[in-house]
Amino acid sequence: MRISTAADLERLKQEGHKQLHPDTVRIMVGTATCCLARGAGKVIKAIEREAAAQKFACTIVPVGCIGLCHQEPTVEVIQPGKPRIAYGPVTVEDVPEFIKALAAGGVDKKRALFRSEQEYSLFAAEPYRYAQGAVADDLKEIPAYSDVPFYKKQVKICLRNAGTINPESIEEYIAMGGYAALAKAVTQMTPEQVIHEVTKSNLRGRGGGGFSTGKKWTECRKAPGGQRYVLCNVSEGDPGIGMHKSLLESDPHTVLEGLIIGGYAIGAAQGYIYISSGYPLGLKRLQKAIEQAAAYGLLGTNILGSGFNFTVTIKEGGGAYVCGESTALMAGLEGRIGEPRPKYIHTAVKGLWDSPSDLNNVETWANVPVIIGKGADWFSGIGTGSSKGTKVIGISGSVKTPCLVEVPMGTLFKEIFNEMGGGVPAKRKLKAFQTGGPSGGVLPARMLSLNLDYEEMGKAGTNLGSGGFIAIDDRACMVDIARFFTQFLLEESCGKCVPCREGVKRLLQLINNFTIGIGTEEHLTLIKELAFAMEKASLCDLGKTAPSVVQYAIKYFKDEFEAHMQGQCPAGVCKDLILYSIDAKLCTACGACIRACPVNAISGDPGSAPTLDMKKCIKCGACKEVCDVEAITT
Repeated sequence: MRISTAADLERLKQEGHKQLHPDTVRIMVGTATCCLARGAGKVIKAIEREAAAQKFACTIVPVGCIGLCHQEPTVEVIQPGKPRIAYGPVTVEDVPEFIKALAAGGVDKKRALFRSEQEYSLFAAEPYRYAQGAVADDLKEIPAYSDVPFYKKQVKICLRNAGTINPESIEEYIAMGGYAALAKAVTQMTPEQVIHEVTKSNLRGRGGGGFSTGKKWTECRKAPGGQRYVLCNVSEGDPGIGMHKSLLESDPHTVLEGLIIGGYAIGAAQGYIYISSGYPLGLKRLQKAIEQAAAYGLLGTNILGSGFNFTVTIKEGGGAYVCGESTALMAGLEGRIGEPRPKYIHTAVKGLWDSPSDLNNVETWANVPVIIGKGADWFSGIGTGSSKGTKVIGISGSVKTPCLVEVPMGTLFKEIFNEMGGGVPAKRKLKAFQTGGPSGGVLPARMLSLNLDYEEMGKAGTNLGSGGFIAIDDRACMVDIARFFTQFLLEESCGKCVPCREGVKRLLQLINNFTIGIGTEEHLTLIKELAFAMEKASLCDLGKTAPSVVQYAIKYFKDEFEAHMQGQCPAGVCKDLILYSIDAKLCTACGACIRACPVNAISGDPGSAPTLDMKKCIKCGACKEVCDVEAITT
């Protein structure tokens, strides 16, 4: 079926609605990478087997991630006339009992996480109600979606369909209001009106720079030249994050729709999506989305009878971190080595193949359909004075509940960390947190009162980056943290310009001096001077921001660098400075350290504190990890 009119789109929407709300029970299993890593694929097969064995009529659907990565595998169930209920974790061993409860018309209260009486979609004028009338008393003991701390302060725009629709079904995307914004843009608005709406919304680039999306589109549309391009950056390479991956795996059509609208607004007939080779599942689902959109006439010629022609091509990259930089990415698209070039002329004016080109990242494009569909005023009503809308955040590191969330701009970091990330594990204290990836800053725990705001974060010495939030507890050494990120950047530098190629190498050497106990005040001065030179002379932001982590580690944790000057690593991380000992007063003689030591450096008789032979010790830290009473000291 080719969609040529708004009426065609509405008919397909009704068909998709039947898939989302069938007469039988709908069982939705999260199948993003995080879900599959925890065994979701095996759980789906187990549910299929058990449903057949119990002759239970149901529809089993693979969906995306609902953000509760620590509760995977997660399963959501819609039983006609009852609340939608999320369960987790549901293992293969749990499936027989789980299906038995559903087949009897009940719920598996043991694994229930929360219930919702209506869908989460922001597009629906009147959200579909799952529960008809009052919720049964026996279900009220299951927390409501709106009362769960994890979701209470979230506002889902980019992730509005994640966990609800089958990411490989265009019908289900359309049923949730998908492609209605595209239809509105190409049939009811001029390109200038679309750009005006995006500009008015104050949407800023979600890749880290925070530049006005509308201004970039305006510059690109007005640039001289015939052919122009719109580009999507899916080259998220920061350690410990996966927001772009999850978004593509959960709802690829929302990114594609945003890109098509952008092409119409800018006057481009061709779009490119540059995706890292490390996203095989996201790539597969994105390719499927493009095929489906083309089959329905939403890509190709005369889209929705508007006369607008647009096609999309995927380019798979090798995963180099530097290819997240705009000019390096464009070089890769052109078939050249992914190296940056000076941007004396903006890429919006002279970019891909020297033509006007607009590059935005996955999350920026995913916001566009909502802005066009619900209006700039609605979008700009969320967030702070200068930072509008929401931000997808990946929370990892030393937290109880690693997860993926979407919160309004202006949300306090302590709310993100404590209410969604669950705080630090027991017996641990938060020392610091890191945002903005390797090019961001590391801030002390006392600064958790910081707002999720471009300007406020900039003043504090960090940036938003792609949206990774890494919690660092009191076991970490801040010198080692600086070393880790600098080592990463050394490996990822393209080496084209001397300030970055040699600067990062020298920066790492200076940091390593502290890890082996020979660092001095002079070395701290050299780091400061080197950072200044790199910021001023490096070709791209990788080199300009490479010193950020170590600079702010020194600013906020100089006492740790000073301790290393004295030959001590307070956290007991830097091996060359470690001297382990066993505190007999704290030791319970449990023998855990003896069993954990891989080189038999610890010995002792049952019932008495063991002894440690430092001549044999390889300083691996295995003994310290297993000691529950912290009797292993450094």
